[in-house]
This record gives sequence, structure tokens and C-alpha cells, in this order.
Amino acid sequence: MTPSARIAAAVATVTLAATPAALADAPAPAPAHGAPYVETRLLFGTERPDGGPPVTEKQFLAFVDRQITPRFPAGLTIQDGRGQWRDRNGTIERERSYEVTLLYPAPEAESRNPRIERIRTAYERRFAQESVARADTPTRVDF
Repeated sequence: MTPSARIAAAVATVTLAATPAALADAPAPAPAHGAPYVETRLLFGTERPDGGPPVTEKQFLAFVDRQITPRFPAGLTIQDGRGQWRDRNGTIERERSYEVTLLYPAPEAESRNPRIERIRTAYERRFAQESVARADTPTRVDF
């Protein structure tokens, strides 16, 4: 078979496979579960740029109790981590860290934003941090 005949046969096969009858036999996509939510992940470093002692687990959990739980009483998840980032002086910092995951209904995103920003600012001020990273992702949640 010549190269152009092979191409024509491949196109015919793809065309036949995509006919309405073939598509009707294709499995339906799985239904989406849950309601629209936003997942916000906050990343808290523990080393202090001013050279002070690292934030301890006890200090971090007290911060969660005072600053995060009152703003998100329905629940949250905390994970221990190890991270690295480049500070404002260009130095790569490696440190123990915490990741806090918050889930809330998508229609509440605008009203939740100031609460999240107050958490970030409070941690930065309390523990002399350059920043608290934030990542927001739309998701679906079913409890």
C-alpha cells in the first residue's frame, strides 16, 4: 500500500469511528459528585528570616486555634511538610512547613477572601514571615 493509500485508509477508519452511531455506543462520562467548592491551600513556613527560633508545633497549633478555626469552624486539614523557596535576598531557604487546606462553597468565595487574607497577615506579623503562600482551586465536594 502506498503512503497516500495508508493515509486515506486511516482517515476513513477515524471518520467511521466518529459517526453518530459509534458515539452513541461510547460510555457516558461519570456524573459529577458534590457541589461546587473552592479549595484553598495555605503554606506556612517555620524558619524566621530575622534569625529567630523556628515556629514550634505548639506555637503553630495555638495559631490555628486562635486565628484559623474561628474563621473556618466547619473544619480544615493540616499537613506537615518540608519546603523550599527563594527569599527576597535570593537565598534558597529549606524549612519545615505546614499546609492548611480549607474547603468552602464556591458562592462564598468572595466573603471568605478577607478571612483568608487576615490569616495570612496575622501569621506573617506574628512570626516575622515574608509571606504565606496561597493556592485556590475550584473543585467539587461531597461530604
